[in-house]
Amino acid sequence: MNLPISLTINGVRREIVLDDPRVTLLDLLRERLDLTGAKKGCDRGQCGACTILVDGWRINSCLALAVSHDGAVITTIEGVAQGDQLHPVQAAFIAHDGFQCGFCTPGQIMSTIGLIQEGQAGDDPERVRECMSGNLCRCGAYAGITEAVLEAQANMTHAKQRRSA
Repeated sequence: MNLPISLTINGVRREIVLDDPRVTLLDLLRERLDLTGAKKGCDRGQCGACTILVDGWRINSCLALAVSHDGAVITTIEGVAQGDQLHPVQAAFIAHDGFQCGFCTPGQIMSTIGLIQEGQAGDDPERVRECMSGNLCRCGAYAGITEAVLEAQANMTHAKQRRSA
């Protein structure tokens, strides 16, 4: 069975033929397109290591069938930096040691970008922890992650206000 789909991934339009309707976005990205930033952690949607953005919203790609996202705009960790210029969230994670082993970091960063785009981050650490609770870190870098989210939110809000002025 050949199922053609079209996806825009990190700004590049891709025409893909799926041979199985059960292929998840995570498997498509990692195994067919060599975009390995999204990790296969639990493969049950419980750890957030596979978080990507689909049409600007964060999702667990291990639970999403590729065929059901035909026409979608997808952003992975590989698509957030602009050349050598890190995304503000990436820079904040480095500045606040929001990672240790790094396995969960791509999913944490993508979840943070989505959280900020969704307008849910705010400036309350407890709210940030609640909104990021779907992304687990086995190393326990949660304090640095929370600080990184708050800094990135503030920096991105200020940058947006400067552009509007």
